[in-house]
Amino acid sequence: MRQATTRSKPSLPHAELLQRSSLATLLHALCMGKLQRMIDTARLRTDRPVDVSELTATGLFSVKPYEKEEASCCRTIPLQATVNLEGACWASEALIAAVERNGGTITVAYYDPGALLAAVDPWPSSGEVWPIPRRMLPPQNLIDYYSDPKNRGYLADLHRWQGEVHSGPVTLSLALQKYGYALPDIRSSPHKEMLLERKDPRQIFYGLQPGWVVSLKDKLILKPTDPELQQHYAS
Repeated sequence: MRQATTRSKPSLPHAELLQRSSLATLLHALCMGKLQRMIDTARLRTDRPVDVSELTATGLFSVKPYEKEEASCCRTIPLQATVNLEGACWASEALIAAVERNGGTITVAYYDPGALLAAVDPWPSSGEVWPIPRRMLPPQNLIDYYSDPKNRGYLADLHRWQGEVHSGPVTLSLALQKYGYALPDIRSSPHKEMLLERKDPRQIFYGLQPGWVVSLKDKLILKPTDPELQQHYAS
């Protein structure tokens, strides 16, 4: 009697590489239909950058920082909004194309589990107040991935690469060729300021720096003054 075998699902590009890192935990592919639904139901604003904190705050997107999530594909539908999207850990070519085709920008950024936990649950139910942690840099075997502009990696000089695309010959990414669209020239976009906004590689939240303490109860932001603490949290 032949023994039944289970067929594993095909791995997505870079998923296997990211899984080999014990720190890279988020491999969830964000469906454009879900993202558009967040926008259509006014759960997600498009006049400011969208990151994992904004996505989880909608209640329609969940992340488990200390559990590896299985990467999944879904049918990509046209995105109708122009967004500045920061994807946590990984983004498919289809997702990159869907965002850029409509004049938006996307950056793929690494989050270690501790930083990801802070991003998705910034105000613990226990009421405890802690300094905002630093985001760790990627493991050595992922530095090249996050430094490659074709992956829209956050360690790459994306602004310079986009300028080269529009000002002279450049080897276009596979996504541009495969999905048949031109990289948007955000320099002439009415949303230029918002689309160009980026975090520091050590930063978790837009507008807030590592080491700051945010007290919602007292409506205060406390910043470290000790030189050693400032040096510790500095990028």
